[in-house]
Amino acid sequence: MTALQNELKLMIIECLDLEDIDATEIDDADPLFVDGLGLDSIDALEIGLALQKRYGIKLDSNSDETRAHFASINALADLVKNHKSI
Repeated sequence: MTALQNELKLMIIECLDLEDIDATEIDDADPLFVDGLGLDSIDALEIGLALQKRYGIKLDSNSDETRAHFASINALADLVKNHKSI
């Protein structure tokens, strides 16, 4: 787990008030929605807002590309890395 992946896990835990889960319990490759963490569309909106606040990333909520970015912690980390290099 990289520092960025850990930072993203902590951001998700904080913005969704996931009190019963620790960052070490979230696998970087596991799905965030349905299976895996079992998040839903409301959670996606919250994560999107947190990404915008923290990293300045604006996403189109109806885009297939956005859905791909939200697939896992690894996918979110790639999104943030690519955004920082722009």
